[in-house]
Amino acid sequence: MSSSLASSLLRSAAYVGGSWVRASDSVTFPVLDPATGAELAQVSDCGPRECREAIKAASEAFKSWKDVSGKERSVLLRRWYDLMIQDKEDLAKIITAENGKPLKEALGEILYAAGFLEWFSEEARRVYGDVIPVAVKDRRAVVLKQPVGVAAIITPWNFPSAMITRKVGAALAAGCTVVVKPAEDTPLSALALAELAQQAGFPAGVYNVVPCSREKTPAVGETLCTDLAVSKISFTGSTATGKILLHHAANSVKRVSMELGGHAPFIVFDSANVDQAVAGALASKFRNSGQTCVCSNRFLVQKGIHNTFVSKLAALMNKELRIGHGFGDGVTQGPLINEKAVQKVEQHVSNAVSLGAQIEAGGKRSAVGKNFFEPTLLSNVTTDMLCTQEETFGPLAPVIKFDTEEEAVAIANSANVGLAGYFYSQDPAQIWRVAERLEVGMVGVNEGLLSSVECPFGGVKQSGIGREGSKYGIDEYLEVKYVCFGGL
Repeated sequence: MSSSLASSLLRSAAYVGGSWVRASDSVTFPVLDPATGAELAQVSDCGPRECREAIKAASEAFKSWKDVSGKERSVLLRRWYDLMIQDKEDLAKIITAENGKPLKEALGEILYAAGFLEWFSEEARRVYGDVIPVAVKDRRAVVLKQPVGVAAIITPWNFPSAMITRKVGAALAAGCTVVVKPAEDTPLSALALAELAQQAGFPAGVYNVVPCSREKTPAVGETLCTDLAVSKISFTGSTATGKILLHHAANSVKRVSMELGGHAPFIVFDSANVDQAVAGALASKFRNSGQTCVCSNRFLVQKGIHNTFVSKLAALMNKELRIGHGFGDGVTQGPLINEKAVQKVEQHVSNAVSLGAQIEAGGKRSAVGKNFFEPTLLSNVTTDMLCTQEETFGPLAPVIKFDTEEEAVAIANSANVGLAGYFYSQDPAQIWRVAERLEVGMVGVNEGLLSSVECPFGGVKQSGIGREGSKYGIDEYLEVKYVCFGGL
């Protein structure tokens, strides 16, 4: 284990049925610092066998957890939240070590992640049913909401704490139990949360974590999606992987939530406040070095302000963005998660340049380290370039010049995904038109950062199914039961 991280939160075993357990044959896999390649820890490499044990523990725990009152569940979630806040600096260091994002950003993620536990601790007491007036005089109709059962939670590496709490907070508040399969790149955050869940006093089997290597991930994912004791699948990750999991889950008709890939447009109209748009573009694009599903991926700028926007964004990037190890002072841009991620950015840049794009800033790997890429701004970008056709998931901002509102909306809506979209305008009528016409699940109007625990997160088209966070998030883990009382 890395000596610079808090030993009290560092765990390397799976957490199953309230106990820390090793994988069979004590097989492990390495967790690496993406900034240096140094090994942080060896973590238990769980397979289908351990996964089934976790499902069994969750299934057994559900028998009693479903009957625990909303108030009691609320108290435990709030205690978990308090522990996260108490240990926020140490939790943030774990994120920076295994994910690479700057420490300030990692701390922001911990506060965001803890916020979901706080929010759902409050929602646990507000799972309301209904009384429905019916036409027959001697009958009464009641609607109950009940937990779906065991939920499998499969999370990504880019927000290794927040993607867990956003799902698990809702599931536990609803009365479900969970089996968490964290990303192979970032299991330490999930295991640290398990340590705090244990300290908070959650009963054995309510929260389980089964880490595994990239090699074992397909088998573990299939086990979670096909085991008949699992009633619900919640996944955040790529659209391609989401389709595989949906296929597995279909055979037993499981409830599913899918938060999949994005390809967010960022439109700047001539009426926009350019300085605000530039600041919003910087925040939206380069958070986590461009490795978020709601990062702006295509910048569409109207011809009247195009040149001004490009020059101001290039200047602001040069002024504000600093590449380095996430623990470094003043660093805003950490490494990409691995070599494959760097290669994808490199491919998108070279493809665009070969087709006529102009590099306005960056454009190449950084000398800071193997997994670092310079924040890059491209102009003269066209819709036949790779960077406008698929999600880059890296620090690349391609700018497309457009003439009319209709053209911009058509380009924005041409993608087969629709998670987030952003636009800047000072025209009230245009704001309403474009907000309603953009085919996305979330719209930022004159705002580049829109995630909030109080608001629903999710997409349309191939960006997913369902919503997370907000008052709607808990419904993903509840069944609606109609009860008819007759002979009254």
